[in-house]
Amino acid sequence: MHANDIISIKSFSNIPVDNEQYSMEFIERNHAIVLEVSDDDITVGITDKTSENTISTIRGYHSGNINFVYIDSVELSSWIGNKMGEANNLPESNLNNQADETTLLDKMANDAPTVNLVNSICIDAIRMKASDIHIEAGVKVAKVRYRIDGVLQTVKTIENERFAAVSSRIKIMANLNILEKRQPQDGRITVSINGENIDFRVSIIPVTGGESIVMRILGTNTAPDNLDLLGFNPNQLSTIREMMKIPHGLILVTGPTGSGKTTTLNAMMKELVSDEIKIVSIEDPVEFIVDGVNQIQINEQINLGFDSILRRVLRQDPNIIMVGEIRDKATAELSVRAALTGHLVLSTLHTNDAASVIPRLINMGIEPYLIAAVLKGAIAQRLVRKLAPNKKSFSGRTVISETLKMDSGLEEIIEHGANQNEIIKYLHKNKMQFLKEDAEEKIELGLTTRQEAEREVML
Repeated sequence: MHANDIISIKSFSNIPVDNEQYSMEFIERNHAIVLEVSDDDITVGITDKTSENTISTIRGYHSGNINFVYIDSVELSSWIGNKMGEANNLPESNLNNQADETTLLDKMANDAPTVNLVNSICIDAIRMKASDIHIEAGVKVAKVRYRIDGVLQTVKTIENERFAAVSSRIKIMANLNILEKRQPQDGRITVSINGENIDFRVSIIPVTGGESIVMRILGTNTAPDNLDLLGFNPNQLSTIREMMKIPHGLILVTGPTGSGKTTTLNAMMKELVSDEIKIVSIEDPVEFIVDGVNQIQINEQINLGFDSILRRVLRQDPNIIMVGEIRDKATAELSVRAALTGHLVLSTLHTNDAASVIPRLINMGIEPYLIAAVLKGAIAQRLVRKLAPNKKSFSGRTVISETLKMDSGLEEIIEHGANQNEIIKYLHKNKMQFLKEDAEEKIELGLTTRQEAEREVML
C-alpha cells in the first residue's frame, strides 16, 4: 500500500457509521474509518495523519483480514462534517427535543482534536504576544488571525466542518449558550497556562456563513514599569511628569481604540504609587495588575458602571482616581467634581487629538469655566510598529504623541468660549509639538518608517 494510491470515500456506499468500536469521535480523533465489512474481512481507510498506534489498535480489534487503504484527509473531514450535519437535521421525531442537539454539540466540542486545537490557538497567541485572537467563518475555510503589534496576521485555517466544534468549545469555556447562533454573545474565559491565570474576553457575533469570534487576551502582563518604556520623546515626557505632580485636577489620555491609552494610564499609576497616597482605578476590564493600586472592574449587569462605582470610590478617601473611560455625561460630571474636590483624576476620551478634548467635554455638558478650572493636560497618542535594530523588520511598538499642558492663557480663551480652531491656533503659537511633528521626528531618528507612521497619522 502506498500513500499515492488514494481511494475516494465515495467509492464505498455502505459505510457502517454506527459501529460501536468506530464512533464518530474515534474516526475524527484517529483519522481512521471502517469503509466496508464483509464476512470476516474489513476495509479500513487511513490518512497520512493516522498514527502507527492507531493501526496497531485496529489490528487488535479484529482476528480476520484487514485491508488498509489510503483516503484523503480533507475528504474525511468533509465526510465527518456532513454526517454531523445530518445528525443536526434529523426529523423532530428522531431528535426528541433540543437537548439532543446540545448533546451532539457538547460531544463535538469536547472531543480531543477540538480541545487540542482551541488550546493550541490560545497558547500560541500568548507565545506570539498577540493582543487579540480572531476566528472567522469563510466561504471555504475559517481563518484564525492574531493581532500582533496592532496588525492582524493569519496564522492558520480551519476546515469549515471543524468550525462549529471550535465555536461550541469556546462557548462552553465562556459559559455561553452553544445553541445560540442568531444573537451576539459576550463572555469570559480564565485558563491556567504555566501556572499563570490568563483571562480572555470573548465576543461572538453571527455573520454571513457562520460566526465571528474575537478573544481579547487580558492579564498577560504587568503594567510597564515607567513611561520611559513607551516611547514618549524627552520633552513630552517631561511635560507629562510635570502634570502628574499636580495634586488635583484632570489629566486625559485620548486616541482611537487600540492606541495604547490604557497602557499609558497604567504606567502613570505605577510611577505615582506611594505608601503616602491611595490610588483607586475603575476599569473595563482590568488589563494590567498594578501593585499598590485598588483596582475595580465595572459590571454593567449589576448596575456597576463607571459613574456608580465612582460615587462610591469618592467615599474611600482616595488621592488619585483612574477612570478607565469617560463615556457619558454622568461620568464626566463626577470626574470633574472629583477633580474640583482635591483629587487627581486620570482618564481617557475618544477624540482624535489633544485639543478636541475641550469641545468634547463641552458637548458632554461640562461648562467651559469648569474645564478651565480642572483640566491640567491632555495627551493624544497613536501606536506604530518600531523598527528592529537591523532596520529590516519590526519589533514591538512605540508611541507617537502630542501633549497639551494647561496654562493661564489657554484657561482664559476656554473660559471665553474659544472653539477648537482657536485653541489649535493658540497651541501652535505656543510651540506645542503635534502628532505630525512627533511622527516626522521618529521617522528621522529611524524608530519607524514613513509608511508605518502614515497608517496612524496624516503626514
